Amino acid sequence: MKHRLIDQVMNRDVVTTSPAVPFKEVADLLARHAISGVPVVDRDDKVLGVVSETDLMSHQAARDDDAPRPWYALRRRAKSARAARTKAGGRTAGDLMTSPAVTIGPRRTVAEAARTMAAHRVERLPVIDEEGRLMGIVTRSDLLSVFRRPDGEVRDEIVEDVLVRTLWLAPHTIDVRVLDGVVTLTGKLQRRSEVPIAIRLTGRVDGVVSVIDHLSYQEDDSHLRPTEQALHGITEEWLRKI
Repeated sequence: MKHRLIDQVMNRDVVTTSPAVPFKEVADLLARHAISGVPVVDRDDKVLGVVSETDLMSHQAARDDDAPRPWYALRRRAKSARAARTKAGGRTAGDLMTSPAVTIGPRRTVAEAARTMAAHRVERLPVIDEEGRLMGIVTRSDLLSVFRRPDGEVRDEIVEDVLVRTLWLAPHTIDVRVLDGVVTLTGKLQRRSEVPIAIRLTGRVDGVVSVIDHLSYQEDDSHLRPTEQALHGITEEWLRKI
């Protein structure tokens, strides 16, 4: 299965800043380039952190939040709020940045980047080389670009990679139709165990929104153990990889 890699979708023309840049200049930089965050790099282009609009807003909110609070209210303050308050005295990108930055390598897949963004609740990932130097940046909109693939291109990949190369089927064994990223599979496979595999692999093709299953089968091999299924053409090792 081929997946789009980060170096195929990332933006190589990256707006950056240095740790010593003042707060106001960082804010101006974001506004001037219409971006919501910027990597902070050192003289060797190694990523030190990221300053986002959220960091700037948290800084301002913490500075304005000087009203006295009762001790029980202070104890209930969330960890994130306490962290934001520590930035109140920050004046430079180095003071305000979130560090270490959540980054990704250029040969990771779009799916891996999406999972990383979701897990860390970030909107962008600096792309770094093996030495930590900045190569580019990938945003949520860059990852969503895979869903702008033409339906015909998505269909060709399903036929070639899923049906022919993986399931070893003739190209016209299964009818594959793609409309707005929604794939409909119609036809008859040899074994019942191949149906969920075909559905799962089709769903993993970049650009597929969902899969409609109209598949049937000739032989019900669901009663066979994995070792017996291997004799019928489906190996246990292959099943584990899916």
